[in-house]
Amino acid sequence: MDYRERIERVLERALPLTDAGSTRLVEAMRYSALGGGKRLRPTLVYTAGVALGAPLDALDDPAAAVELIHVYSLIHDDLPAMDDDDLRRGRPSCHKAFDEATAILAGDALQAVAFERLAGSADLSPDEAVRRLAMVRLLAAGIGTAGMAGGQAIDLESVGRKLDVAALQRMHRLKTGALIETAVLLGAAAAGVLSGPKWQALQEFGAAIGLAFQIQDDILDVT
Repeated sequence: MDYRERIERVLERALPLTDAGSTRLVEAMRYSALGGGKRLRPTLVYTAGVALGAPLDALDDPAAAVELIHVYSLIHDDLPAMDDDDLRRGRPSCHKAFDEATAILAGDALQAVAFERLAGSADLSPDEAVRRLAMVRLLAAGIGTAGMAGGQAIDLESVGRKLDVAALQRMHRLKTGALIETAVLLGAAAAGVLSGPKWQALQEFGAAIGLAFQIQDDILDVT
């Protein structure tokens, strides 16, 4: 089984089948998260973690978490108040397939599931608890004001303005690159590598991959 097949199975298990509050909400979550995609970010979690000796089972939760965060960000990005996209991966966007309110809640709920997966159970060993806490902090930083959300805010504020290269790189580094870099570091953290030369090398690698991915994406948008 390759990493993409594995993450599909992990996501299927991670997502709720029913919900005491709203079946429609669960349907929207599963519609968005199980609707295909490149699964780049979880693949980076697996690749980095395996390279550092982590067993695949230890990488399933961070891989699922980073992909669920990515999906949540896509749901919210597609909303009329943001990028206003009607299609995602060849299908109606979540807010078109359901409605805007349900889409917002689906994104919120996917974020909650992501952190629930990272937190793990209540009976963790001390070493595992340290790794889990490190991963929670990594993911929170990667999607906050100094990460994905901050980059999206810069993007929205720059509409109609011409950005210089430095400003454009900063926007890309935060909006897209931060979560890709986080994916690499989650794999390292799951392997117990939280500092040192290997950590620094993976941090630089993740940042470079994130910028390259966004540049490629921008080129495809205009060709």
